[in-house]
Amino acid sequence: MLRSCIRTRSDSFAAIFMVYGAVKDLIIGILRDADRALKITEITEKVHLVNDAVPDSTIRSCLNLQTDNANGQISRVGRGLYSYRLNSSTTFKDEVVFDNIRLIHGESLEVMSNMPECCVHSIVTDPPYGLVEYSEKEKEKLRVGKGGVWRIPPSIGGCKRNPLPRFTTLREKDLENMSNFFEDFGSKALKVLAPGGNLLLASNPLVVHIVTNALVRSGFEARGQVIRLVQTMRGGDRPKGAEEEFYEVSVMPRSQWEPWIIMRKPMIGTSASSLRTYFTGGWRRISDDLPFGDVIKSSPTRPNERKLSNHPSLKPQALMRQLVRASLPLGRGTVLDPFAGGGSTLAAAKALGYSAIGIELDESYFNIAKDGIPKLADIKLSD
Repeated sequence: MLRSCIRTRSDSFAAIFMVYGAVKDLIIGILRDADRALKITEITEKVHLVNDAVPDSTIRSCLNLQTDNANGQISRVGRGLYSYRLNSSTTFKDEVVFDNIRLIHGESLEVMSNMPECCVHSIVTDPPYGLVEYSEKEKEKLRVGKGGVWRIPPSIGGCKRNPLPRFTTLREKDLENMSNFFEDFGSKALKVLAPGGNLLLASNPLVVHIVTNALVRSGFEARGQVIRLVQTMRGGDRPKGAEEEFYEVSVMPRSQWEPWIIMRKPMIGTSASSLRTYFTGGWRRISDDLPFGDVIKSSPTRPNERKLSNHPSLKPQALMRQLVRASLPLGRGTVLDPFAGGGSTLAAAKALGYSAIGIELDESYFNIAKDGIPKLADIKLSD
């Protein structure tokens, strides 16, 4: 009987600490999203909208501790008034700001590690999958026109195609490294993303299962895929070194679609309470009668956009504006692109009037995005 009581008491303490941590994260999110300091009564009311079972004493304890950490702290700024203050950080090399858009030159995982908890409301990104292709050595070869392990398609019908990463060059160790990288990335993304926030991540049919499983291990919920219907140059090749002998054979089908993985940070409470508290918990509808769909007809990035931002993996604005717009269900909050590349996500956010943060490690791509974001955002799209 005594052993049972001790076990029950221990379980109760564990439950208390779990509840306390969740309440603290919720309060931080409420204070961070507020445009002014909040009274205790206002904070309590917002917490109870999410979970009315949280005791007032627990809320007061979270506020009174005013915990300091690497990201920031809950601060009392007046009698009964509280706000969330961010600590200064020097984890990046440079940054540029365009109105409500912030582009950071730095290493994405390091920068995210030093960002406040629950500080962004969606993540839309196209990460560097081809670990071989995106090494410094191979990127330098690409810049000087030698190609490296990048696949440089020949000119066909007078149309010279851009280089493509060769996912089939990835070895077993590369795939293991990829899985570990995305699990690490997922843990950092989970921290900065508000509860119920969407993670939308461009992928490839050959590795989508590896990335999805890694993100699930990091704590995300798998929520399906957005399918981008687009003619690609992946697949369709005849057997190497035996093209004439096996003229009627393709080693792989020509890929005509691109998967975008949908993940979600677990919500606190219901979709309605998440929307009220964090502006998350769904997808923004296209119109009153039309919800956002998971199949998008698309075209390759047009030459006029590539002239504005010459990045090998630049996504078209027609696609990115749809994805970025839908990722914030209320059109409020901040979008994060940890692998900003040529800045297509940030340009889409700017065109939509959204707030966004982008992180780019490569200095040349950072400069390309810095110049290209305002120009891409100014592109007028036909309906």
